[in-house]
Amino acid sequence: MSVALGPALLFCPADRADRFAKAAERADAVVLDLEDAVAPDAKDAARRAVVESALDPARTLVRVNDARSGQLAADLDAVRRSPYRAVMLAKTEAAADVDALGDLEVVALCETAAGVVRAAEIAAHPRVTALMWGAEDLVASIGGTSSRTQDGAYRAVAMHARSAILLAAGAFGKAAVDAVHLDIGDLDGCRAEAEDAAASGFAAKAAIHPSHVAAIRAAFAPSDAEAAWARRLIAESSAHGGVFRFEGRMVDEPVLRHARAILARTARGATSPAP
Repeated sequence: MSVALGPALLFCPADRADRFAKAAERADAVVLDLEDAVAPDAKDAARRAVVESALDPARTLVRVNDARSGQLAADLDAVRRSPYRAVMLAKTEAAADVDALGDLEVVALCETAAGVVRAAEIAAHPRVTALMWGAEDLVASIGGTSSRTQDGAYRAVAMHARSAILLAAGAFGKAAVDAVHLDIGDLDGCRAEAEDAAASGFAAKAAIHPSHVAAIRAAFAPSDAEAAWARRLIAESSAHGGVFRFEGRMVDEPVLRHARAILARTARGATSPAP
């Protein structure tokens, strides 16, 4: 059984069991975080909270510490004693990192230079169901100090990593998850990133605050007009065997695939109001 990934994944510190149920109510999937969200002296308590929790396993992942952290074995022991069988592996850098996770379903978080460079190798692993990228750890891994310019846009290296993860996932038929938007109050910026993610081919976007969930869902849901256009196009295509003209636009197979993708996103949830 594969965990439903989105469109909105909400991170929740694993040492805050009081937030688990609320996170599950608000998001499409919850990531119980044993890594960066939990202080070193709270790791054991966080693991106990994961073991004792009872969220829906079909909508829950556990982010575990990376293979070089010295924390992974204890994290995996907790996961195996919990109801959950899907993990997000922090700082995945090679397919061999995934081997250590046994039969668990894996979302590989590629957030270092090594992980981005080896994204295709990681995506090819049979236990990997999705790839995610992360900007801040990536830039830190190469000695940088900020993933964004003063106007809030991603730097070129971050955009390169984002594209590399999306392409590697697509090449091996895996889902891709867009990185979190760290500015909690910037809902417009979060929605703009999510709109670009949906249009580019990401299956979901992660969030660090519940307020971002609605913005992400709205961005991934096609408007009524987009859904209606896609339905008209698919219906019209049945009368044509090749390239044809539709509502003033040339249509070939790639355009039909775009329309099918819109309808697939529509099927996952309600359409959003037209802007």
